[in-house]
Amino acid sequence: MTRLTLASWDHDRAMPVLTGEVPVAGFEVDPHILPTSKLFPIAVREARFDVTEISLSSYVLQTSRGECAYTAIPVFLARSFRHNGFFARTGSGIATLADLKGRVVGVPEYQMTAALWMRGILKDDHGLNASDIIWRTGALDQGVRHERLELDAPPSLSITPIQDGQTLQGLLLDGKIDALLAPNPPRAFLDGNPAITRIIPDFASAEQEYHRRTGFFPIMHLLAVRKSLVAAHPDLPRALFNAFSKARDMALTRLQDIWLGSANRLSLPWFNAAMERTLGTMGKNYWPYGYQAALPELETVCRYSVEQHLAHRRLSPAELFHESVHDT
Repeated sequence: MTRLTLASWDHDRAMPVLTGEVPVAGFEVDPHILPTSKLFPIAVREARFDVTEISLSSYVLQTSRGECAYTAIPVFLARSFRHNGFFARTGSGIATLADLKGRVVGVPEYQMTAALWMRGILKDDHGLNASDIIWRTGALDQGVRHERLELDAPPSLSITPIQDGQTLQGLLLDGKIDALLAPNPPRAFLDGNPAITRIIPDFASAEQEYHRRTGFFPIMHLLAVRKSLVAAHPDLPRALFNAFSKARDMALTRLQDIWLGSANRLSLPWFNAAMERTLGTMGKNYWPYGYQAALPELETVCRYSVEQHLAHRRLSPAELFHESVHDT
């Protein structure tokens, strides 16, 4: 039996495969659980693992350059709405997303998928192009961070890395940048510092409206398998899709059991309200896998990548996924 190295973060929808509770038919899994901050540079620079979780934006960029070792499977291990990630300095005069035009805005990596979706929202809903903003890149609130892939930005696009030792949060508090596109809230905001505010305070309502209007639940991360391995085992993409689909179903069933249980098994006081709001807005199939249903969203991502000067050409969704899973 062929042994696969398989790397992912500890998502509830991935853990049954990583623990062996759900097998990959015909293959033995050697699991590696890594946070995506460590895993994604490995995936794009080394292609160390046979099967890996991978950033959608990085994957599109590498594929457009013809330099990706992987082919994707429509297992969407991470999805996330992004209206919650726009932050501004209090007193900056930024009250709406349209006010970001001409401003200096920080983002941990220009090419990261969260930023791809957020800039897409700025363009589609507020008329702002990527070149309408001055970008600074680097660590959000601690450590050092650099782009995991080299960018090829045109002169019209201003992207400047901050110095090692600086953070975007620190520059925001010092008045040297005006706003942030953040994949998670900066620590000062979580600590209650009034100098940082959300541009969209009621982000949950904005995200629900966005979903009703577009049908999108933004895809962040894919599952990908090494092309050379697929050449030797053409049944592998479908086996992975089936295993991860079963694992997702198990995770969602467990969530439902927790929701409908008589005690708070999760340490979250309003979990019931969150579940009811999710189902009321998105229906029972709120975490879909599969190529066909995701086509409109994937086409939008391919458009965003070209518009934002990342992909070298506009890809079609079919180019992103192994042909054996196009019917999923």
